[in-house]
Amino acid sequence: MSISLIRQGIATNLATIAGLRTAAEIPDNPSPPIAVVSLSSVDFDGAFDRGLTRYNFLVTVIVGRVAEREAQRRLDAYISTGSSSVKYAVESDKTLGGNAYDCRVVSMDSVGSLNISDTTYLAADFSVTVIAN
Repeated sequence: MSISLIRQGIATNLATIAGLRTAAEIPDNPSPPIAVVSLSSVDFDGAFDRGLTRYNFLVTVIVGRVAEREAQRRLDAYISTGSSSVKYAVESDKTLGGNAYDCRVVSMDSVGSLNISDTTYLAADFSVTVIAN
């Protein structure tokens, strides 16, 4: 399995959310609202003969400046169920274009401020587990 293809598959699924930009690689200067996919850890040898690897990704959704009233409402929509749900979008194709056996958004770990280039944004982190070989 290619980590790049898995990361791109997650970004592609997230791109089904209307108005949300996606980045399969960490951008220098993100333009909100954007979902940034990054690899956080890899668990090897989950089955005999290296038949299963668990990839843990972090999807950081950056919605806008912390002071914007709309930013919290936008973030709420990405966390909730419905057409803007990060969980539903990521899991819409659990094989990530044929590059994984399964994927699952397991948690939304934090909501808070994120400083980028002297600007403070509101963001949420989602943990995504991908099973592949």
